[in-house]
Amino acid sequence: GEALEVTQEVNCVTDFIHGCEDQLRKVKQQQEKGLLYGIPVSIKDHINCKGHVSSGGMVKFLGQVKEEDSVIVQVLKSQGAIPFVKTNNPQTMINYDCSNLIFGQTLNPLNHKKSPGGSSGGEGALIAGGGSILGIGSDVAGSIRLPSSFCGLCGLKPTAERIRGPSACGDGMSVLAVAAMLGPMARDVDSLALCMKALLCEEMFRLDPTVPPIPFDDEV
Repeated sequence: GEALEVTQEVNCVTDFIHGCEDQLRKVKQQQEKGLLYGIPVSIKDHINCKGHVSSGGMVKFLGQVKEEDSVIVQVLKSQGAIPFVKTNNPQTMINYDCSNLIFGQTLNPLNHKKSPGGSSGGEGALIAGGGSILGIGSDVAGSIRLPSSFCGLCGLKPTAERIRGPSACGDGMSVLAVAAMLGPMARDVDSLALCMKALLCEEMFRLDPTVPPIPFDDEV
């Protein structure tokens, strides 16, 4: 409900993930409670989610409904999280604002005359507006760090190849010299640490053998 109110104000959500009620039922039946048990998580529009489109703000991808969850979504679910919405990003995602011709302009919830930053601007706006407590963005050259700064949040771009997924970072839309990384956004550093600890688990290392099997170091 809060996410709906926030997006009516600042236009940050692109899609509500229809399987989230089923996911909640599954989570309640799990024997082991994951580190993110019952936590609703928002994800950036281009991260693949079964039954949904990953447009990256581009019309040409609108007809391509994804047949499976990306690795990061599978791992979030295995840790008990409930991915519940997808959030806006600029067209092609190589932009420090957050607007495209499909979903329009996302505003900064702290000041509607300002941009929330980009490219994970929908995440920044939704979390800062109180519609989500934890989100997954992506960053090549500031796309998590800028909206976190513009919206007064905490965000982390992990070390290259620490968390990745071929289907999650743009489906080969661009070949970049700097690795695009997925990473968490939240209101405080402790939430980022918990999310990283949850993501860097056996399930992640099993699903994506290219990720070094090194657990998150709490001391760091």
